[in-house]
Amino acid sequence: MAVAARSLPGPAHPPQDGKLDPRIVPRRLVHLPDDRTIAYAETGSGPDLVAIHGTLMCLEDQWLGPVPALAEHFRVIAVDRPGHGFSVRPRGRGADVWDQAACIRDAVRQLGLERPVILGHSFGGAVALAYGMLYPDEIAGIVSLAPVCFPELRLEHLLFGPRALPLSGDLLTWILHASSDPALLPLLWNAMFLPQAMPAHFRQDFPFALAGRAAQITAEGEDAGSLWPALTRSALRYPNLRVPTRILCGGADIVVNSYLHGVLAARMIPGATLAMLPGAGHMFPHFHADAVVRAALSIGR
Repeated sequence: MAVAARSLPGPAHPPQDGKLDPRIVPRRLVHLPDDRTIAYAETGSGPDLVAIHGTLMCLEDQWLGPVPALAEHFRVIAVDRPGHGFSVRPRGRGADVWDQAACIRDAVRQLGLERPVILGHSFGGAVALAYGMLYPDEIAGIVSLAPVCFPELRLEHLLFGPRALPLSGDLLTWILHASSDPALLPLLWNAMFLPQAMPAHFRQDFPFALAGRAAQITAEGEDAGSLWPALTRSALRYPNLRVPTRILCGGADIVVNSYLHGVLAARMIPGATLAMLPGAGHMFPHFHADAVVRAALSIGR
């Protein structure tokens, strides 16, 4: 899993047969300018839908969550966000939600998808909203799950932000990855599911080593550092978002405050609908795939 020093995050050649690790979904690559790639996996049939994962994840999160249910109704293209999984982006560039949306859109165009539904979770939910604001005429609508929508001080800034610094950040990542990360990351992954417990199939089948390798944690730091300016730009433009938008939130989410982010964003976006799932945590798509499917199906094409 060697990484070019100028690029993030890692494996340049995703497995096509699953032999690298049976938990890693076979992917294909879309090659883009500026040494970028978007890795994706495809399943299902029907109208096109693009699924975008959140923080500390890769496309297997969606694959193990709502994708099987969505694939009964849609042709689902699950992507690794730029800088995550097998999708490569330049070091120090391309971290904010707007740039990631543009990069995924370039891949969507190369793949010939027709007016897809753009579905994203958490940080990916913010990317999905930016995608809709950038390219409203090219998509059917947005499904944003537990999105982070407004700038605030977040745990990611403290834990991962310093690792994005030039030179010293790389050294810090190397030190922490060999010392504290093996204890820290499992705590974070488990906390993301609260108040529910991490499902046994996720614990067994998710490629934690891929999502938690050092280069991806550096990408997480860059993502965190980009949030304030990027989400300020988003907040100023929500009133101009003119595509069908469905926002779903967990009523017991301890990772993203549903009332600060989802509820307020739904009020600002013209015509947006909000569904609050009582008692559900941040990773509710793994427990309420039916609600995710209903939201996606409710978007007229």
